[in-house]
Amino acid sequence: MHLPKQLAISLVVASSLIAASANARLPDETVGSTTLSLPDDHRSYMVDFEFNNMVSTRVVVIDPDNQKYLGMLPTGHAAPATLSRDRKTIFTADFFYTRYVRGERTDVLTAWDSQTLSPKWELEVSSKRAFTLTERFSLATSADDKFVYIYNFTPSTSVTVVDTTKQEMVNEIATNGCILNYPVGDRRFASLCGDGSLQMITLNDNGEEVDRTRTTFFDPDAVKLVERATVVGEIYYFVTTSGEVVPVDLSGDEPKPLPRWSLVTPEELAEGWAPGGWQMLAAAPALNRLYVLMHPDHEAYKWEDPSQIIWEFDLKTGEKIGTLESPNLIWSLSATSDDKPLLLGANIEGGLEIFDLSTGEHNGTMAGVTKTPTLILNH
Repeated sequence: MHLPKQLAISLVVASSLIAASANARLPDETVGSTTLSLPDDHRSYMVDFEFNNMVSTRVVVIDPDNQKYLGMLPTGHAAPATLSRDRKTIFTADFFYTRYVRGERTDVLTAWDSQTLSPKWELEVSSKRAFTLTERFSLATSADDKFVYIYNFTPSTSVTVVDTTKQEMVNEIATNGCILNYPVGDRRFASLCGDGSLQMITLNDNGEEVDRTRTTFFDPDAVKLVERATVVGEIYYFVTTSGEVVPVDLSGDEPKPLPRWSLVTPEELAEGWAPGGWQMLAAAPALNRLYVLMHPDHEAYKWEDPSQIIWEFDLKTGEKIGTLESPNLIWSLSATSDDKPLLLGANIEGGLEIFDLSTGEHNGTMAGVTKTPTLILNH
């Protein structure tokens, strides 16, 4: 078959143009980057556990005042997160497998810059970090940001101590039978023990243990204490599944249990009212208020279910002073620590509920910013 001369010439020209185009170098594309301001009082971080894909989790950064998405930190394998006290760093305890879901495991503590949302440094640590639903005190910093404490569970329990100034793992402290690490001041942390005691460990500047005390705190045969506390200063507030607030002052040489009080009246308890949710407690220090997710139909095995109802309490008197209601079911709460605080709720659809605590008004919902959030962190 012979092509007409004009068509043959056209095909040759077209082929030459295509080849030239394929070999032509396109100009280099400059990828932009954004530097955020130093975090303000209301900057919020939502820990997205991502139930359907826990090997690739994230921390989503939010401006709740303007209901604006600021960025995201990609983290590994259900990583817990915590914030430095100087607001310059976000720490995550990540682990990764060489074959994504299998292979050799590598654990690292990653320090992220809070302005660029880029890693500043990472440190390989022991492969013992607890692989659990993310909790607020599974990763924590000392008050001066020198140490980061990583809760381990293998199922033996321990705490890895990382010196951030040296970027070095300086100790692993056995906490057999005790969970989490509630930071106290510059050189101490507490752990909650299965026998109902509270263990306090004191470190020196090198991260070495120099003292340990154990104080009876509650009776595990009598009450079901929820380990997910909230804190004001160095007073930690725990709650039982039936609604008793169990505070403890950790500012002294040994833990000092404080008088307990109830969130519910006997009539409310009989009606079925009790706390529920995941991070069900939040405190606004400037207002001296406690906020609690409450269920009107509490059931023994459903107390972690989300709720739309939030009760407000005066921390000084224990008196209930108000009720807030969300348009969507909330699983976890957080409050900002400034003089014009916000109450923030992670709803079960992956959104953020925003309340102005100065007015008690619901300021709106940021929908779809995460997939399955477990925690909100604030400075």
